[in-house]
Amino acid sequence: MSTAPGPTVPVRAQSRDELVRGTHDLLVIGGGILGTAVAWTAAQTGLRVAMVDAGDFAGATSSASSKLVHGGLRYLQTGNLKLVAENHRERRALARDVAPHLVRPLSFLVPVYKDGPHGSAKLGAGVFLYSALSAFGDGMGKVIGPENAVELVPALRTDGLRRAAVYGDHQMNDSRVAVTTVRAAVDSGAVVLNHAEVVGLRKDAAGRVTGADLRDRLDGTEFGVDARVVLNATGPWVDHLRRMEDPSAAPSIRLSKGVHLVLRQHQPWRAALTIPIDKYRVSFAIPWEDHLLLGTTDDAYEGDPAEVSPSEADITQILDEAGHAVETSQVRREDITYAFAGLRVLPGGAGATSEAKRETVVSEGRGGMLSVAGGKWTTYRHIGRTVMEKLAKAGAVALETDMATPLRTVALPGSANPEAVAHRLMTEEPGEDGIDAAVARNLASHYGNLAYDVAALVREDRALGERVHPDGPDIWAQVVYARDHEWAVTADDVLRRRTTTTIRGLDTPEVRARVAALLGDGPR
Repeated sequence: MSTAPGPTVPVRAQSRDELVRGTHDLLVIGGGILGTAVAWTAAQTGLRVAMVDAGDFAGATSSASSKLVHGGLRYLQTGNLKLVAENHRERRALARDVAPHLVRPLSFLVPVYKDGPHGSAKLGAGVFLYSALSAFGDGMGKVIGPENAVELVPALRTDGLRRAAVYGDHQMNDSRVAVTTVRAAVDSGAVVLNHAEVVGLRKDAAGRVTGADLRDRLDGTEFGVDARVVLNATGPWVDHLRRMEDPSAAPSIRLSKGVHLVLRQHQPWRAALTIPIDKYRVSFAIPWEDHLLLGTTDDAYEGDPAEVSPSEADITQILDEAGHAVETSQVRREDITYAFAGLRVLPGGAGATSEAKRETVVSEGRGGMLSVAGGKWTTYRHIGRTVMEKLAKAGAVALETDMATPLRTVALPGSANPEAVAHRLMTEEPGEDGIDAAVARNLASHYGNLAYDVAALVREDRALGERVHPDGPDIWAQVVYARDHEWAVTADDVLRRRTTTTIRGLDTPEVRARVAALLGDGPR
């Protein structure tokens, strides 16, 4: 296989050179939900922005979510109608204007069983209010009978099923949203580098944090970045970096482990399930990437964030909870293709993690470093704007006078109707025969109109049109594209976060070796 002539993403050495040149207005440490949102927003204001991450962008918690862009049906129980309405507005903006290629609508059923924790009248009123708060943008919430429910979810358990409430939300591929947001930040002028670990903070004579010393984890190169303001957006590691600034810093967060399972799907579902476990807690069963996504757990975690992983107890719990509403033939352990765990970052305090507020906390340390923790994908753009407003005014160095006002809505790269893109790929790219339908739909729903750039690689080298694994829709052109345009430098970067190969259980040793060879042969 040949490679594309000339990457648009700067090679790592060039990125390091740009990072060490002069003083940046803002250095963002951490490339997850919060870091990428702030870097994108800050770059749009005209600030000189740098962002680094010790691993891959969205390599930890931010790629281990429930893949939902939603208003938060459970918030209705707490009476927080304003929050639900705000979430709905942001959800609609993402699906309509910002990322229609990455965020797509999905209907949800809440089954009502004979001995279940909720009645159909209560749920019917809830989903109607939920849809009203979204201005009925996804239709009207309603209650349907068992026969109609099974038409939407063929694997729905019917024993004791009375009714089902129906409402609308959205879903996405969180890894693809993350890497596309990084690209948007770079398009706006930010300079970024993944796999670059902070080994120390730079301080002036007065003890104010003025940058960071880093080590490239790939080749060991050490370098430094100077910045007027430093933002600690390292998620589960936020207190680790705070202690670099101030060894006496008290803990500010606690962690909750969320585990999900991906299973082979035996027949297509037209809707997802929100499964009541008790009066307050739910589990999800969601059709995703031609598979079934189950989860999640919510348990306190006190170990090393880098070591978080699903346990046998987690897997058993998720399968058992899914079995409340899904036929056992669909929730078999042997159908699991992938299991993953992430850590929710919650404000410090007592009580169960499931009852803790999911809020974003911004604090300023003794050396003037700002730390931000918490947040979720649905409102990540709003969080980016909110954090930037605080950054502009907080600390010893005010950025406000140097900032232009960012546009309220900016589309992510590739923004397009994925159905239109898929149709063109099938009929026009990369030749008279077009691209296979499954491959075309996969490209369109993960790249939008950037899929035409991936198809261009196939025109130059037909071998790149071959599938990475015969049982999946990803093709080798995506590996080259990830390497040359999306900062992918390890097999996991490509297989787990740039493509869907790992979640489908298709990253065989042979596939990983071939990907590693392509990454090693390409530009750096």
